[in-house]
Order: sequence, then C-alpha cells, then structure tokens
Amino acid sequence: MTDQYASVRYVVDDVPAAIEFYTTQLGFTVRMSAAPAFADVVRGPLRLLLSGPASSGARATPAGSSAAGRNRIHLVVADLDAEIARLAGAGVAFRTDVVSGPGGRQILLADPAGNLVELFQPAHRDSAHRDSAHRDSTHRDS
Repeated sequence: MTDQYASVRYVVDDVPAAIEFYTTQLGFTVRMSAAPAFADVVRGPLRLLLSGPASSGARATPAGSSAAGRNRIHLVVADLDAEIARLAGAGVAFRTDVVSGPGGRQILLADPAGNLVELFQPAHRDSAHRDSAHRDSTHRDS
C-alpha cells in the first residue's frame, strides 16, 4: 500500500533555503531533493512540493503570479505560545499577531519565499461539558 499524502506546491526562489526552513523550523522531513530545482518534504499527511525557478512546476506558473498568495498551509500545534517562543528565538519573523476565535488561536509566518504558514492551536473543549452533553443526548434518546 502506498502512503497517501495531501500535496501542496509552493513556488520558491531558493529551494535549499526552503528545505532548511521547513525541516529545521517546522518539523518536515525530506522525501526527495533535486535542489536547486525541486524538493519534496513531508510532515504527517502533508506533502509539500517546493518548486524552484528551474522546476517544471514553476515554469508552468503564469508570469503574473510571481508574488506569494494569500493561501497557506495550516499546521496544528499543541502549544502555540511555546512554538512562537521557539521560532522567534530562531529568528523567524511573524506576519501577524496571535488571533483568537471560537475554534482556537493562530498566527501567520512566512517561508523564505514569502509563502504563508499558519500555526493553529485548537480551542480546548471542556471534557466535563462534553460528557454532560453526551449524557443529556443519551437520556433524551431513551
């Protein structure tokens, strides 16, 4: 059986710098590297294709699409504050402040080519509340 990944392609201007960033800072591992043209890095079920200027993926991109977009990969972390402190200590600059919402907290950073990466910590759900809600729904169903 073949490993199944969700793949995203990021066009980057420096494949070795992108490999260094994703492996050192964000815990990806290299599956395959043909630097400086291309690299394939993975983290869990995410396969990130890093395409440099000489790669076929970059050459197929329309000429007016040279800037990084607003799309981003979304990485779930257990402790957002600890990740922010670790990355800031490594010199990584953030693009936003922490934003909180009902689903959790997030912050954006950029890879060396300017592609966005979102670090997201889900909101903690109160297990007592979940258990109570489950009991209530079970009682109603009986």
